[in-house]
Amino acid sequence: MRLLAIDAGNTRVKWALHDNGVWAQQGWVPTTESDRLGAVLRGLSAPALVIAANVAGAAVASAITEAAGHHGAAVTWVAACEEQCGVRSGYAMPAQLGADRWAALIGARHRYAAACVVAHVGTTMTVDALSGDGLFLGGCIVPGLGLMQDALARGTAQLARREGKFLYFPDNTADAIVSGAVNALAGAVDRMLGFMREAGEEEPFVALSGGAADVLAPHLQGRVERADNLVLEGLLRIASS
Repeated sequence: MRLLAIDAGNTRVKWALHDNGVWAQQGWVPTTESDRLGAVLRGLSAPALVIAANVAGAAVASAITEAAGHHGAAVTWVAACEEQCGVRSGYAMPAQLGADRWAALIGARHRYAAACVVAHVGTTMTVDALSGDGLFLGGCIVPGLGLMQDALARGTAQLARREGKFLYFPDNTADAIVSGAVNALAGAVDRMLGFMREAGEEEPFVALSGGAADVLAPHLQGRVERADNLVLEGLLRIASS
């Protein structure tokens, strides 16, 4: 079955066409330009199914629906639930979990089948704990690197956003801001790893994705696996089920 999977996030709308057992074509458009999606996808071979996770709002959903319509296909919208594709939700209200986080957890379960922290570093950073037997234990959301820098620029008189770099011992304001943000993000991931160990999970690791993954990866403790297509892989699993 030829399948088109779409992951609509705050910054990008990623898409991938799965055909004959492989990801045949992939791409993305900025979320702010989601109206271009129809033109971008029009040249693809017609999919039998379009499946999407959308956390970017109604306008983006409309653009996805219109793009799918060019191929005569309706969109299957993914929503988190109590149990699906080998993952059980520990959320107090499972349906409130973002569709992208749920799909990523399913993707991680089928890729690794092991205890891991599923961390996505984008506009925001989500840090989700997945047990070795497929239970989503819970997770947290923190501002991403850019949002942290913007918050300091907006909320203070003398901390305007400037280019900086990570240092162990920053000796100027620009580097102090970047280093503080990276340390905060890394700390959130490392603490989740520690919580998982305290809960009895053996050797949890980090499945890391997102636009700032390369920035964060060197500062994390333990094993880190780059996992950039977990949402798309999860969407494929959901569609196949």
